[in-house]
Amino acid sequence: QVQLVESGGGLVQPGGSLRLSCTASGRSISYYSMAWFRQAPGKEREFVAAARWSGGSTGYADSVKGRFTISRDNAKATVYLQMNSLKPEDTAVYYCATPGTRYSFSDQENAYVYWGQGTQVTVSS
Repeated sequence: QVQLVESGGGLVQPGGSLRLSCTASGRSISYYSMAWFRQAPGKEREFVAAARWSGGSTGYADSVKGRFTISRDNAKATVYLQMNSLKPEDTAVYYCATPGTRYSFSDQENAYVYWGQGTQVTVSS
């Protein structure tokens, strides 16, 4: 069974930065894409960023392009989300996810089988 554990959330002022981490256990992440989604209060969960299994290709939601960076360390079974220039509208619970199929890469929620429990990010002055 794959388990994903996120960390690094918290309260930050607008314009600030946070780095989220997600560590996997129960399976190597080496051949699987990793992604971040988020869900704001009263809204549906939405795609934020994803990295292919090799880390050489990434994808971002338009709302975070140029501000967020996804990276991964396969040896540590960890994926990161560096968030800069944070805005109040970035406030949400952030989830990491990974698919059940090797090499798949998607921005669609239903492509991901394993999910973390989420970490709260609040951007407020």
